[in-house]
Amino acid sequence: MPPPVRIAMLGSGFVAGFYMQGLDNVNGHEVVVNFGLDSDAAAAFAKQWKIPESSTNLATLIERDDIDLYIIALPNEAHMPVSVLLSQMKRNQVCTKPLGRQRDEAKKMLKAAKKSGKMHGYAETEVFAPAVVKARAIIENGGIGRVHWVRSRESHSGPHAPHFWDIEKTGGGAMNDLGCHCIEAARYFYGKEDQGR
Repeated sequence: MPPPVRIAMLGSGFVAGFYMQGLDNVNGHEVVVNFGLDSDAAAAFAKQWKIPESSTNLATLIERDDIDLYIIALPNEAHMPVSVLLSQMKRNQVCTKPLGRQRDEAKKMLKAAKKSGKMHGYAETEVFAPAVVKARAIIENGGIGRVHWVRSRESHSGPHAPHFWDIEKTGGGAMNDLGCHCIEAARYFYGKEDQGR
């Protein structure tokens, strides 16, 4: 039996909790530490999810050599600088959506990840929804022919934190926060390897 993948959860809020719920259904991992800017919130999150350690020092956490994977579950404005730092330190990482607040940030992240030679995953939940997976299987099996157009809609009750109302911090409000799901679904249906046609 291989040793568990040791995870650092970078975040102690709504998104981090969402990932912790998902990880409950995954074997072979151990979340060993979580990060938060507020020590009380980070400690409360660690207690809630039975994580043995919490931290408010991101630089020290990234320097650790006992972490196999860092999950970026931070506000949008932190995705690019934290991801680039992780890449510079040659750390495996997964970033929540949206990847960057705009194209230039996403490109910087991609360039740094490629240079690092380490894994960089984009955590997009839309393509794992059962109905979407089934639709993709139908497409792959030739059930409807070549996809030329995709219509998608995504919504929920509203932002979960005050920073989502700040366009500078989010990179575009609801279009960036929710629209990224629709874009990724379209890429999934078209076939990511067939982009640019």
